[in-house]
Amino acid sequence: MSEHKPEWPEFGELVIATIEKVMDYGAYAKLDEYNKQGLLHISEISNARIRRIRDYVRENQKLVLKVIRVDIEKGHINLSLRRVTKRERIEKNKRWKKERKGEMLLNEVAEKAGVPKHEVYQKAGAILEEKYGLYEGLEKVVKEGIEVLAELEIPEDLAKVITQVAEERIRIKRVKVKGVLEVRCMQPNGVKCIQDAFFGAKKLYTAKDAKIEFYVIATPRYSVEVSADNWKRAEELFEKVCERVVANITKAGGQGSFERKK
Repeated sequence: MSEHKPEWPEFGELVIATIEKVMDYGAYAKLDEYNKQGLLHISEISNARIRRIRDYVRENQKLVLKVIRVDIEKGHINLSLRRVTKRERIEKNKRWKKERKGEMLLNEVAEKAGVPKHEVYQKAGAILEEKYGLYEGLEKVVKEGIEVLAELEIPEDLAKVITQVAEERIRIKRVKVKGVLEVRCMQPNGVKCIQDAFFGAKKLYTAKDAKIEFYVIATPRYSVEVSADNWKRAEELFEKVCERVVANITKAGGQGSFERKK
């Protein structure tokens, strides 16, 4: 959480800053993560010639800036806007938003558990932050369950509240891979063999980070949908599930094949 950050930023660090005062020679900005003020000199605003400084920066504007000098003795911090790349700006904003959301969720945990915020951070937040990143750690709890917290030896009563809050507040975006399975079995118990083939494959590959669904299109064709956190995982699971269904039905005396929808 922000209050547990070092007191001063480091040289080269990207920071979120709010412009407080614009002058002819530059602007003063508050570093939101450090509660410090830094100077954004006009020469560090843009590589282009600046005619009107307010065309580039204005009061209350939030910017991603780079720390180019820190003088702790004098209390001076110099900042740059022109040295921040587009990619750096996008990535820093993403991290900042996740950090803020993680802190908000941890505050909610403290409220629900009736425990002081600093204690929740000490017993759980700091551990998650160090291991995965605070928000990323909470996302992992949603994907994999309370076991994530148990492995980190976070107290069980606190872990239950964290899991509840994370599951209520975090929605994991998933991608979906679709395909078609075609299976036949002419054995007397063919219908049961087909059902067992699907059930066995789904049971084998059921996981907390993915969802597997089968739907009848028109016998012998069946739709397969695999949802996961990313394309690689979804594609991998789709292949394994379909191969297992085909293997199961072949073993039972039938035949099968599958194809991935484009």
